[in-house]
Amino acid sequence: MLTIRSDVSVPGLTGLQITDFLLEPTDARYQAWWPGTHLRFHLVRPGRPDHRGDAVYMDEIVGRRRIRHTAVVTGAVPGSRIVWWLGWRIPLPIRLTHNMTDTPDGVDIQHTITAGYPGTGRILDPLFRLYFTNRFAAAMNDHAHIEFSRLHDLLTIPDPAPHEKRQQPAA
Repeated sequence: MLTIRSDVSVPGLTGLQITDFLLEPTDARYQAWWPGTHLRFHLVRPGRPDHRGDAVYMDEIVGRRRIRHTAVVTGAVPGSRIVWWLGWRIPLPIRLTHNMTDTPDGVDIQHTITAGYPGTGRILDPLFRLYFTNRFAAAMNDHAHIEFSRLHDLLTIPDPAPHEKRQQPAA
């Protein structure tokens, strides 16, 4: 199993602000978060009211790579945790997890990507190393630190234009 983990502290925010933001994705808010790097992040298919089963589309630039994928929320605890399973139509053994811990000054975020199969499936893990290289891990770590440091202004400065709310995607 491969793991890429970044630990980021964000002053002045709470875990609840971050989970609320990430669980109500819109392209406009995502692009405002990091213009030119965050390209698309929106609901493809709604799941349950607690967001489990929500399918989202993510499109961003990490280092030199453009990362595009669909992910499904497999776990969400407001204020403390979100888990996305990457691969909606083609199941991939990849998880993106955000764990948040509120602190007196803000929130500590643990951004973790895990890739690989448990047990005997580990024999295929070397294939993931072709994509999840040390260079990519360093780029992802830099990306996580930059993006979360930018989130404070987006979530604390009032949005002058109303943003889209959770709705069924157009067919």
